[in-house]
Amino acid sequence: MKKFMLTLCVVLLAAGVAFGAETIKFGVVATVTGQNAFGGQLELEGMQLANKLYSEALGKKIELVIVDNKSDKVESATAATRLIENDKVNALIGPYGSGPTMAAGEVAEVAGIPLMGTACTNPLVTEGKKFIFRACFIDPFQGEAAANYVFNNLGYKKAAVLTDVASDYAVGLANFFKTNFTKLGGQIVSDLKYQSGDTDFTSQITEIIAQGPDVLFIPAYFAEGAVVLKQGRELGATFRFMGGDAMDNPEIVTLGGEAVEGFLHTTFAYDPTMPDMNEEAKAFTGAWEKEYPGKAPNANAAMGYDAYVLLYQAIIRAGNDDPKAIRDELEKTKDVATVTGLTSFSAESHDPVKDAGIVEIKGGKKIYIYTIKP
Repeated sequence: MKKFMLTLCVVLLAAGVAFGAETIKFGVVATVTGQNAFGGQLELEGMQLANKLYSEALGKKIELVIVDNKSDKVESATAATRLIENDKVNALIGPYGSGPTMAAGEVAEVAGIPLMGTACTNPLVTEGKKFIFRACFIDPFQGEAAANYVFNNLGYKKAAVLTDVASDYAVGLANFFKTNFTKLGGQIVSDLKYQSGDTDFTSQITEIIAQGPDVLFIPAYFAEGAVVLKQGRELGATFRFMGGDAMDNPEIVTLGGEAVEGFLHTTFAYDPTMPDMNEEAKAFTGAWEKEYPGKAPNANAAMGYDAYVLLYQAIIRAGNDDPKAIRDELEKTKDVATVTGLTSFSAESHDPVKDAGIVEIKGGKKIYIYTIKP
């Protein structure tokens, strides 16, 4: 009888443990407050939409466990630590931006928990990492795409650059743009700096105007980028402005008014105005409009959605929600259809090779105008 009772207790305990593990947890290092909250909130809403559509795997409910990183690198590492140690997540998604993702990624790498980055384009995010992946293209390609477009498509030969020196993303993208623009035969006539949080760009813009560029490239996050655009127009700048993916904001016309007319920026290959959408993009757009009526989606929302789907499909293919099994299956990802294009990974590269888009503000509307192939 004692042996029977002991066996029964062991069986019940095991059943309890199994029951307690009947949830798959995706930890989200979210960016919902601070400087980059706008893009981060859209990413989160994309993940939440995916979670509604793909809510179960392996007979288990998938739960999003969300911790805000406050747009901060240190807070990103803290959030990742909490999600891994306290919440026992199976995988991580996010956060928005390259610097915060690198901070969270260091924690995830040591813990052996796969992290799927969203809009984190700096090459260093995944370099040398076994557990860190990303759903987006990287800045060497984005910088090349921007330089090629303004030089070859628009015929601009003189460019200025204004860079946030405190941002890993901005510094990296600026360098890749400058390298490729000069390689094509263009001239960088002004190369000026600022710090995150600055609100007065009068001196930099005045100096840039004096150099007579055809275009000013600002690899900025939207908070500062919008101010640069407004102050530039107020000071009489007649050159074109071009930004990177972090300037993709569905409300840019509402917020920027006439100052954003003619503004160009690179983006991940999704926008609700793009022609020839793939089937995943069409399905995402329809689901978004139903879930968030009256609120436009953008590439950040699509990246949040794609990051979730890539983890979800890896779990389905693996038939296992163990973090290492998820990581191993992610490396086998081959031509998976996502909103922003086909996605593949390998043991050699956790960076997908994907198209880039060009968006222009035309007649007070945000329009997807061009796709650049790798």
